[in-house]
Amino acid sequence: MPNASSWSAPSPLLLLREDSVGTRISLALLYAILAVSGTLSNVMVIYLVFSFKKLQTTSNAFIVNGCAADLGVCALWMPQEAVLGLLPPNSSSLRSAEYRLLRGGLLGLGLTVSLASHLLVAFNRYVLITRLPSAYQALYQRRRTGCMIGLSWALALLLLPLLPTPWAPDGGPRYAALVLALTVLGLTALVLRCYLGIARRVRGSAKRVSLLNFHLLHQLPLAAPPRRAQRRLSTLSVLLLCGAFLLGTQPLVWVSLLRFFLRPPPPALQAASRLLLCALSALNPLL
Repeated sequence: MPNASSWSAPSPLLLLREDSVGTRISLALLYAILAVSGTLSNVMVIYLVFSFKKLQTTSNAFIVNGCAADLGVCALWMPQEAVLGLLPPNSSSLRSAEYRLLRGGLLGLGLTVSLASHLLVAFNRYVLITRLPSAYQALYQRRRTGCMIGLSWALALLLLPLLPTPWAPDGGPRYAALVLALTVLGLTALVLRCYLGIARRVRGSAKRVSLLNFHLLHQLPLAAPPRRAQRRLSTLSVLLLCGAFLLGTQPLVWVSLLRFFLRPPPPALQAASRLLLCALSALNPLL
């Protein structure tokens, strides 16, 4: 059991509040697994999109943008956490304010762009399903697509001065927790609005989906299912995607709101919420 000082003193690790060797090694191993699996899966997605011309679509451009952001978390940030977990708690390198700020900024930038890319993908699919093909083609011209991707990074850089501190183990100032919660909550609400709109349209008109050649349905390895089965499969896929996205994002939102309005939640709850959000960077290629 950790003593009182181990809970009150800020820890050098994002998810670590106690100094036991077993806990530090376990977290370091977890970071290493997420780093390797996330890096390989994100690199594989980027390689496939750039290697096959058929996959070079507007929706996949947003997916590649998200994978690039996730690589910053999986390939650059997580390995550092794995190494830091093996160092002594009183190591001078762990207490460097500049280094902690750099790690927090790297994590905040990657996760913000990743969540923004989720929104871009969801909105792209929403327009594909619910609007006429001419409207979709007019909106998603190459130049406009590039501007949307650039805006996702601009948004992250704009929020970067406000977001690094919430990733610190001590949580940073209270206002930063509110900014973090509102940012994630807003992006999540927009993503859910798009996917629920897709599910509603698919259930109402399977013929519409067929006419627009929705690639998620027509790239199934088996023969095209009947309309009823097609609608059920689409709805189930959307619900599973939304559920996984909510599981990764919402715990941190409510923990941050609890910290801003009431009092800091238990360290274990903060650790679990942060771990779920960071794990999204490794799981996003599957989503």
